[in-house]
Amino acid sequence: MNQVNSKILDRLQEWERRKGGLPDFIRYYREILQIQTAAKSRIKVKKPDMGRDLVCDRLCEGIPLLLFENFSPDWNQVRAVFEKVVVWTYRDSRGPPGESERMRDFGRNNALLREASGAWYRGHSLQDIATSRGLDEGLLSSAIAAALKPFLFAYARVLLPEVNQELWRRRYCPICGGKPDFAYLDKDRGARWLLCSRCDAGWLFQRLECPYCGTQNQDALAYFTDEEASNLYRLYVCEQCRTYIKAIDLRCAGSGILLLLERITTLDMDKQAQEKGYRPG
Repeated sequence: MNQVNSKILDRLQEWERRKGGLPDFIRYYREILQIQTAAKSRIKVKKPDMGRDLVCDRLCEGIPLLLFENFSPDWNQVRAVFEKVVVWTYRDSRGPPGESERMRDFGRNNALLREASGAWYRGHSLQDIATSRGLDEGLLSSAIAAALKPFLFAYARVLLPEVNQELWRRRYCPICGGKPDFAYLDKDRGARWLLCSRCDAGWLFQRLECPYCGTQNQDALAYFTDEEASNLYRLYVCEQCRTYIKAIDLRCAGSGILLLLERITTLDMDKQAQEKGYRPG
């Protein structure tokens, strides 16, 4: 994966040289990616001890393989990544006085960081934790997500081969339970795959189903294509829950596509979808 990240960073460097600079959000993404890439080179995770029967039971029952109880990273490493993310996040910030230091103090407390990470992982609100520490909930959640990502990816890498893709086909990640935030159609048969927003795992999903509310009502589902890009991109929308997900059709793509970078370089699609009244899932 570090090789992929290196290619992304090279691509961004070329973009910066060609354009004479990068938008702020791309620059932020690049810096966080560099932090995560450096962390990945040092991360070693132990595959959770679960037999084939337990794996099959969880997949059949719709239970992700990596529950938080099975997530056992080196919390000192997590803390180090969290602090680097915080330093960059607040580098040019004009937030409330002292918030940067409060966030760093938060991350230095392994027990507190683990508690908040568990709440975030299970999809619980961080409002109470953030308020009690004088922190912004959104920034705390984003920092935790960025700090945990390289560790979740490491687990996904060892657990994804255990997943029977035909058996899963659910609206959340078979590894960590995260929501999808991007999709692609594979070259072989145009099957739709979803990418996890948290651990980057990919899983097979139905073409004619909303990945957020699950409706299969064809009158509620549609997609738009970018004709100028030879139908390379698709914007899937759902009228029932008013959500959207971006996708790339690899049958129309050349070589060298970096799926993780496509999430960022297609932000114009997000803008178009939101202007039409749709929201990310």
